[in-house]
Amino acid sequence: MKIAVLRETKAGESRVAASPETVKKFVALGADVAIETGAGDGANFADDAFAQAGARIAPTFVEAISGADMVLGVRAPGAADIGRFARGQRIAAIVSPHAGGQILDAAAKAGVDLFAMDLMPRITRAQSMDVLSSQSNLAGYKAVIDAAAYYGRAIPMMMTAAGTIAPAKAFVMGAGVAGLQAIATARRLGAVVSATDVRWAAKEQVESLGASFVTVDEEAMKNAETAGGYAKEMSADFQQRQTEFVGKHIARQNIVVTTALIPGRPAPRLVSEDMVRSMAPGSVIVDLAVEQGGNVAHSRAGEVIDVGGVIIIGFENVPGRLATDASSLYAKNLFNFVSAFIDAETKELAIDWNDEIIKGVGLTRAGEIVHPNFAPAQDDPAPGEPAPIDQAPVDQADGAPGNSSPSGSME
Repeated sequence: MKIAVLRETKAGESRVAASPETVKKFVALGADVAIETGAGDGANFADDAFAQAGARIAPTFVEAISGADMVLGVRAPGAADIGRFARGQRIAAIVSPHAGGQILDAAAKAGVDLFAMDLMPRITRAQSMDVLSSQSNLAGYKAVIDAAAYYGRAIPMMMTAAGTIAPAKAFVMGAGVAGLQAIATARRLGAVVSATDVRWAAKEQVESLGASFVTVDEEAMKNAETAGGYAKEMSADFQQRQTEFVGKHIARQNIVVTTALIPGRPAPRLVSEDMVRSMAPGSVIVDLAVEQGGNVAHSRAGEVIDVGGVIIIGFENVPGRLATDASSLYAKNLFNFVSAFIDAETKELAIDWNDEIIKGVGLTRAGEIVHPNFAPAQDDPAPGEPAPIDQAPVDQADGAPGNSSPSGSME
């Protein structure tokens, strides 16, 4: 069995899909591991470190994937590169299939089996494979660290002979994995922290971290969660009242972190321009949803801007700003996924397409798009027309149902 790890080509992507630790583990299972040269440079994993762990360093993309049973990447290869794979090869990466069907069409045409790690089902067996949780944990932490770097004042309360410095007030919008980690980090820095979420279950989690939970209508929230722990979209009346309530709360904050995403749709707008301008000069807002359109008015992907003295941070690929740790966690997610389908006797990869995990992440197989949310409708009258996508329920905070701790215990 051969495992190949690619060098990322997307601009700004510093992570890598393997670490020396996971290479050792794959080799111990009997796998031949090929690493495309330079793949780990952005994460400070040198080729020599991979070689010492037992990997073979492949000088080119083609040599890395040649004969590979499973190819690992952080981002899925582009549609053009997919065509360079042999039929029957398998790729596991973050695919973002909701963003468009071009990659799925290319994979199906090439006969490649494509697995989306970002569609990992939220079941107990798959917790150690959950890339959204591992990466969102780091994003929540880094968001607060970035906010502290741009906030021109002290975060904790300080008592000195010259007087007392009041603690900063931080507000986290969305209490999924990223949000909970942001809360925990802001608390550790000494801020007075509050948070909100549309899921009632989040209240207990927020308060367990020492933050206060704010909402306009607790009774409405108690009915706003599915049996699976995901958030449902709230009524227009609730949204209006919550917006007004949150607007008044934001005006009193020094730091705001937003984390709300909806799979397959643009990020919901949570902070309006009026809310931004209501904050005191020197305040900081971090928009973790900026790559999907942003939760905050005026936020721009990849930029830090000043709106009336309020700093809005819109860094892209926030986990990649902690590339070594992000890569280590992501590599473990991938190892846990792949190793679960290695036959103990033959040491070969044995994908069970009836397995619940494979059903959740498998997008293409043997030349067809097989995932039920993305497969073309059988009665589609227009051959070139995109198939409808089943919209996932609204889910505050990085797509996580809030059943994991901010300390990374899902890893």
